[in-house]
Amino acid sequence: MSAFDDQIGGNHYRLMMIQPTEYILANNLDWCEANIVKYISRWRAKGGVDDLRKVIHYAQILIEKELDGEGKGKTD
Repeated sequence: MSAFDDQIGGNHYRLMMIQPTEYILANNLDWCEANIVKYISRWRAKGGVDDLRKVIHYAQILIEKELDGEGKGKTD
């Protein structure tokens, strides 16, 4: 049995083909990126519009971080 087979507090992640944590770990996402994946993945099944607001909040943090950094908002 894998830790991914056991979810504490609901089943909204277990019902997904790929759990957000699996995706996050496989892609080495940072804290804000990981939270965006988590909240956008579960918003319909758990948090509703509040989860969408959290996605926007974490995206705003990433934008500010990017604009304050050396890249000054550059895109690839």
